[in-house]
Amino acid sequence: MTGTSPDLTRWSATDLAAALAVGEVSAVEVTRAHLDRIAAVDPEVHAFLHVGADGALAAARAVDDARAAGRPLGPLAGVPVAVKDVVTTQGLPTTAGSRILAGWVPPYDATLVTRLRAGGLVLLGKTNMDEFAMGSSTEHSAYGPTHNPWDLERIPGGSGGGSAAAVAAFEAPLAIGTDTGGSIRQPAAVTGTVGVKPTYGGVSRYGLIALASSLDQAGPCARSVLDAAALHEVIGGHDPRDSTSIDAPAPAAVEAARRADVRGLRIGVVRELGGDGYQAGVRTRFDESVQLLVDAGAEVVEVSCPSFEYALAAYYLILPSEASSNLARFDAMRYGLRVVPDGVDAPTAEQVMAATRDAGFGDEVKRRIILGTYALSSGYYDAYYGQAQKVRTLIARDFEAAFGRVDVLMSPTTPTTAFRLGEKLDDPVAMYLSDVATIPANLAGIPGMSLPAGLADEDGLPVGVQLLAPATHDARLYGVGAALEAMLLERWGGPLLDRAPALPTTAPTREGVA
Repeated sequence: MTGTSPDLTRWSATDLAAALAVGEVSAVEVTRAHLDRIAAVDPEVHAFLHVGADGALAAARAVDDARAAGRPLGPLAGVPVAVKDVVTTQGLPTTAGSRILAGWVPPYDATLVTRLRAGGLVLLGKTNMDEFAMGSSTEHSAYGPTHNPWDLERIPGGSGGGSAAAVAAFEAPLAIGTDTGGSIRQPAAVTGTVGVKPTYGGVSRYGLIALASSLDQAGPCARSVLDAAALHEVIGGHDPRDSTSIDAPAPAAVEAARRADVRGLRIGVVRELGGDGYQAGVRTRFDESVQLLVDAGAEVVEVSCPSFEYALAAYYLILPSEASSNLARFDAMRYGLRVVPDGVDAPTAEQVMAATRDAGFGDEVKRRIILGTYALSSGYYDAYYGQAQKVRTLIARDFEAAFGRVDVLMSPTTPTTAFRLGEKLDDPVAMYLSDVATIPANLAGIPGMSLPAGLADEDGLPVGVQLLAPATHDARLYGVGAALEAMLLERWGGPLLDRAPALPTTAPTREGVA
């Protein structure tokens, strides 16, 4: 067990679970340690939008009482978890990073939150994100950006930068993210953590505030492949309340991770996800990861997926179109922000709606609503949205052909390491290119994982390597990912996060947790 340090925030989730199970530590002790860590470092990192300290401690006490009474508990009972603020949580605010939902407290839990609570995990709070999950840097949050724990002047990725940063900053051992075009995997890559996008429908979307319904998928964020596997098993599985849910149990992810072996596996390197535009340090770490797999007995071949060239363009027609439809529900009539236009004595519903949406939505959300409404408009639907869906079919066929030759596909997760805050805010297209390697998996609905491959020589920042598997074969990702992780840990002499610079801290006070 790695838990020899008195600092419980440095322990892995699986080590914490083992220590809790035998009474070495209590859930209250573990929870207090993480709440104190949040109070100490989050003023600089800003990973959290809301921390429910009282509720977390109450949940921890309930776990300790249940354990003392000998009642059966889940394998992660007492382990803290953070949840992206696009997932509804009864009793905790859910804003999706937007002013239009400021202060909204849902009357129900998302299915995955219900499963977290039933498993005895302790919800610490809600993490920051790009507004309605629209962004690649967490700079589009209405409540201010999150900072990368490796360098506070750099982005933590997006849209789920808050979840990845919370894990990287040791504020939480586990977190929940959502991935529409890379929003779990891209933040994992730039923060030196592990992030998994499950097969579409493998984790219930009931209770997720929708961005693009055919693309959104919740999944685990962690500091190791095994920890991610354990969390995936808690939240995965069929949900009759979600019409897109796969009628199958959660994958045997933990067993696959513990049985890690790549001997005899065929691994395909995707020609179209590399080359020009990829930072030299990213390519070097990726090539080294490929060689490690070869040395371990895997067969590596190059595969071509020519339709991937059009994935980014197709995605940025499909996503805004679905977002335009989904965000129409925020009309100031039922819940959330309501703004009455100035100078109007008896405003109509349309005037209130227009004033509210103008004040409540940020620039990026407005940009994508306009794009999506245009793409769906009469006379343009077939030329834009319809054509994009045809490209989506071609991408799925490319994956099918590739998986006919290989067991797993592999690429860099992102073209570059974390860029500086503000560097790409005025260039949306440059921002969108951050997701060029992750988007194809969402369009096809297949599972993907990002894990740390090392540090780039140019800037000493984390590099991620991406693994992709056929739909419903999520367990395969955990087996290959755990094997590669073990080889990379040996190469780098331990976890990359041990090399991260110390964060500035303030005195931990319970009053400082808002």
